[in-house]
Amino acid sequence: MRRISLSISPILLTAMLFLLLFQQTSHAATPWSETIVREDGLALQPIIGRNLPYIVGKKETLVDLARRAGLGYLVLNRANKEVDPWLPEPGREILLPYAAILPGGAVSELTVNLAELRLYHIRREEDILRIRHYPVGIGSEGWETPEGSFVVTEKIRNPSWTIPPVIRSENPSLPASVPPGPENPLGDYWIGFSAPGYGIHGTNKPFGVGRRVSHGCLRLYPDDIRELFDQVVVGTEIRIVYQPVKVGRTVDALVVEIHPDILGKVQNSLQEVLLRAKALGWKEEWLDPEVLEMVIEEARGIPITVSRISEKTKTIEASLGSK
Repeated sequence: MRRISLSISPILLTAMLFLLLFQQTSHAATPWSETIVREDGLALQPIIGRNLPYIVGKKETLVDLARRAGLGYLVLNRANKEVDPWLPEPGREILLPYAAILPGGAVSELTVNLAELRLYHIRREEDILRIRHYPVGIGSEGWETPEGSFVVTEKIRNPSWTIPPVIRSENPSLPASVPPGPENPLGDYWIGFSAPGYGIHGTNKPFGVGRRVSHGCLRLYPDDIRELFDQVVVGTEIRIVYQPVKVGRTVDALVVEIHPDILGKVQNSLQEVLLRAKALGWKEEWLDPEVLEMVIEEARGIPITVSRISEKTKTIEASLGSK
């Protein structure tokens, strides 16, 4: 069976930017996780962001790198499965997985895909859409983040945390509430939404972002929640979905992104791909079954082209347009 090559030719300028950026203790806003598209392009489920190469430095771990690069740990780990997350080889090139296919039906301003631990923010600017994604921590097993459609109901700077009785029952030593400050697990910002008790917030433990660690709320890095807080308003729509299988297309290529089915909801990933490909106007006979099988099996969570229209089939676009 063929293995998919993830090799990338490093760009000197990009490497220099990494050296400047990742020496910081916390990440700056990452432009590599943002894309501008036309509104009519949403139907094709475009790729948001672009993957970049990174050369592992001495004494670096993927845990530390995820924080500095503005990525979730699990996303970074899955994209580099062959790398020891605690002892990566210095000088080794790895992949920073900033590219992601927009989840299906992501028309709301905020869309969270629990399967990939990402939040997508869609901003309309005249005749274009500026789309950016952020890593999020989600509910742990037994404390799953609710799926559905919601709206922002409140925004609070420097929130206090009133600890729910059910959480205090797990740890009776907890106080009834935690005031604003460095010990507050909500961080400096709270965006509550219409599922009672749930919200999007910062954290005093950034290494939990991009993992299943919360009691159901959505945790963002401090830099990210600060940025998002200023851009959303009360009434903003939030859609929370679970899509381990994502499919997108360009004019001449079909791209598939598979994440582990952490909730065990997908019965057949191949059938899911075929259904989504068909909805995008892509026929099954155009697919490369061997590559598709590999993408599904490895579930690295990165967009990979599984089919491309050849020169012999340029008339396909005309036939699609006539349907």
